[in-house]
Amino acid sequence: MILVNPKTSKILWLVGFLVLLSSFSLEIAAQTTQNINVLFINEVDNEPAAKAVDVVLTYLKKNIRYGLSVQLDSIEANKSDAKVLLEAICNKYATSIEKKQTPHLILDTTKSGIASETVKSFTQALGLPTISASYGQQGDLRQWRDLDEAKQKYLLQVMPPADIIPEAIRSIVIHMNITNAAILYDDSFVMDHKYKSLLQNIQTRHVITAIAKDGKREREEQIEKLRNLDINNFFILGTLQSIRMVLESVKPAYFERNFAWHAITQSEGEISSQRDNATIMFMKPMAYTQYRDRLGLLRTTYNLNEEPQLSSAFYFDLALRSFLTIKEMLQSGAWPKEMEYLNCDDFQGGNTPQRNLDLRDYFTKITEPTSYGTFDLVTQPTQPFNGHSFMKFEMDINVLQIRGGSSVNSKSIGKWISGLNSELIVKDEEQMKNLTADTVYRIFTVVQAPFIMRDETAPKGYKGYCIDLINEIATIVHFDYTIEEVEDGKFGNMDENGQWNGIVKKLMDKQADIGLGSMSVMAEREIVIDFTVPYYDLVGITIMMQRPSSPSSLFKFLTVLETNVWLCILAAYFFTSFLMWIFDRWSPYSYQNNREKYKDDEEKREFNLKECLWFCMTSLTPQGGGEAPKNLSGRLVAATWWLFGFIIIASYTANLAAFLTVSRLDTPVESLDDLAKQYKILYAPLNGSSAMTYFERMSNIEQMFYEIWKDLSLNDSLTAVERSKLAVWDYPVSDKYTKMWQAMQEAKLPASLDEAVARVRNSTAATGFAFLGDATDIRYLQLTNCDLQVVGEEFSRKPYAIAVQQGSHLKDQFNNAILTLLNKRQLEKLKEKWWKNDEAMAKCDKPEDQSDGISIQNIGGVFIVIFVGIGMACITLVFEYWWYRYRKNPRIIDVAEANAERSNAADHPGKLVDGVILGNSGEKFEKSKAALRPRFNQYPATFKPRF
Repeated sequence: MILVNPKTSKILWLVGFLVLLSSFSLEIAAQTTQNINVLFINEVDNEPAAKAVDVVLTYLKKNIRYGLSVQLDSIEANKSDAKVLLEAICNKYATSIEKKQTPHLILDTTKSGIASETVKSFTQALGLPTISASYGQQGDLRQWRDLDEAKQKYLLQVMPPADIIPEAIRSIVIHMNITNAAILYDDSFVMDHKYKSLLQNIQTRHVITAIAKDGKREREEQIEKLRNLDINNFFILGTLQSIRMVLESVKPAYFERNFAWHAITQSEGEISSQRDNATIMFMKPMAYTQYRDRLGLLRTTYNLNEEPQLSSAFYFDLALRSFLTIKEMLQSGAWPKEMEYLNCDDFQGGNTPQRNLDLRDYFTKITEPTSYGTFDLVTQPTQPFNGHSFMKFEMDINVLQIRGGSSVNSKSIGKWISGLNSELIVKDEEQMKNLTADTVYRIFTVVQAPFIMRDETAPKGYKGYCIDLINEIATIVHFDYTIEEVEDGKFGNMDENGQWNGIVKKLMDKQADIGLGSMSVMAEREIVIDFTVPYYDLVGITIMMQRPSSPSSLFKFLTVLETNVWLCILAAYFFTSFLMWIFDRWSPYSYQNNREKYKDDEEKREFNLKECLWFCMTSLTPQGGGEAPKNLSGRLVAATWWLFGFIIIASYTANLAAFLTVSRLDTPVESLDDLAKQYKILYAPLNGSSAMTYFERMSNIEQMFYEIWKDLSLNDSLTAVERSKLAVWDYPVSDKYTKMWQAMQEAKLPASLDEAVARVRNSTAATGFAFLGDATDIRYLQLTNCDLQVVGEEFSRKPYAIAVQQGSHLKDQFNNAILTLLNKRQLEKLKEKWWKNDEAMAKCDKPEDQSDGISIQNIGGVFIVIFVGIGMACITLVFEYWWYRYRKNPRIIDVAEANAERSNAADHPGKLVDGVILGNSGEKFEKSKAALRPRFNQYPATFKPRF
């Protein structure tokens, strides 16, 4: 007999009760456990999915509270042979039908490609409820692309994390306004379906390519090829090992400020690299805080340790949720009691069983906690589920600095929440901007005012119309640039061997990104490079010559007649005046020799020498000479002088008008035809310019037309009638450009614009030179130089545009920017700045025109004559004043007074009697003295003489 302590007996009783209760609970759980059959199809090498499903089975067995038992049949899908895979699936499926263990669910974890399409085709044809974790959005699942409404309820797809993570690149590109990108990925990501959709509707030129696996040298060549495509933003999608290999294959120069590197991974570790100096953006997933304990339990207790943790946790949560969904449907009666299952051999193409099964509704309502992130499932029945459902999680954005082969500094600057159109959440925008690659384009140019001019004070060392234009474009497109002159100073021409030079060659060899300057759009250039829309109107070729200078003179009216003619006229004037004085003095019929005869005439004129000079001078004026001589001989001399004066004045007037007109005639060359018809003035374009190409080609075309006409004319196979139609005396093909091109070659083409301007300025009347070039260049030279002029109209007009590499993304970006500037009238403002308001504009005198009047410079001497005449008159007046002021006034006395004056003078010897005029007194002589009295004696009593 065993004695038991009362306390011990109570403990034993309690333990027995608990054992009994546990056995009872196990029995109840066994009675309520739901059995489901699942066909699990996994892709080769998808270890996280395989491991996760195994952990789910273990997890359900250890947690009987779920009351779920899963009978799992697994198939490992190969990636290359669809037929073998389909046979394996059909055989496994047929066996389950024979055993009456048909699968409730097809769990599909194939990624993409043949394996995924085979599974999708199988489940869609036989109408089997499926939950897939394949990559791609709705349009990428080709076999599930056009599902009817019933099938959309039981053929479900949830995108795995590795399919969502690349969307972070789209968010980065949009946030940082990246214009080019190279995306490198390894086997941990599937990007086949992302080539078009990843950066769709974003103006970003990008390349998506797998990381070269052969070795470091191959990776270096791969990165170099991407750099040759003008890409400076690189994204690496892969494991930490792949990221390290890529970074160690990059040249140190590619980590400078104009490059940006972004590393994105599914792993949670840190990057290690042998790089000496690199700063990159590093993004890695981060589990939500509330789920970390559950994830730690799965890793420690259930050995869910397959990397990456993100994928393992996703497949675990997806499989568990899928199994619980089937259980819920079975227990709630939503699962049909008698499901029709069709064998692969029985499928005829249109006999898919109809299912009234809403797997989607129950799947979205499962409330089972997740272990890493939350499922973001589409719950609205009207919206598509596939391609829009995924697991939401966070990715941490870090600035990672690598120094001396290790990460020395890592700073979190934001995060990204997974999603198809999720924006970056940035905590430090300044740090984010520092991670942006400065877009720096290489510009090559040719100096040509006013488009490109050197200026040491300018930020880039250049100024001009094109510099202002590219700065405006850079403001819109957001880039920086370096600019340098092309070595040969050429825009680009093709030689006989098809080789290019100048800017075109730089663009073809990928040594330049942009060709800037007054570069004409030409058909042959468009074959090898691209041009933007024109930024300048059609510009043609025109002629520049030296401006003719007609010397002006104040006494130009005197140059109408030669000096010897003027001397002869002056000699004739004095000779005629002297001869008239002689004739009047010696002729008995002249006034001074016959006063009594002409005493009653109203006009009495004595032609002394002074009067003769005055008469001849005034006879040449419209006023006339006044009273003519009385004698016939004098009158003949006067008439002869009048005839002489009339002829001289008429000739002078006609010659003056013609002289002033001829001196203002325009240059004899007014068009290209005028230039071609003459041989006195040499002419040539700039060597290697578009103008030279134009004349050379026109000459060649004329020669080709001539050869064609000649061959036709000499063709013996033609009939007499046909040959007669070609027989003409005139030359049927123009040789204008052939002769011009020959003349240009003989004149020697200038090598530079400065040389051409110098030759124009050194032109003389005997050796003139005309330069043919772009109208914009010549107009600017005319604007800044008073001795140059534009002649004729423009011809062969072509637009100016910016040149870029063939296929360059800059073409579309620059096109949009130029059109924007055009709409804002910015281009017109630039033209006004550099052609109308340029500080270098020369202040030139207005050139004389035939429609203008005679300038003061040519007729001003007439006014000088007036001033000289007035001056002489003033001098004469002073002399007259002096002569009269210091001379006594004369007195008129009679004879008696004269005798008294004489006697008084006798009494005072030495005293002269001045101012005495002898005359007669008395009534007889009163009349004759009356003429003198008013001048001397008839003043009023109050009058005071001035002198």
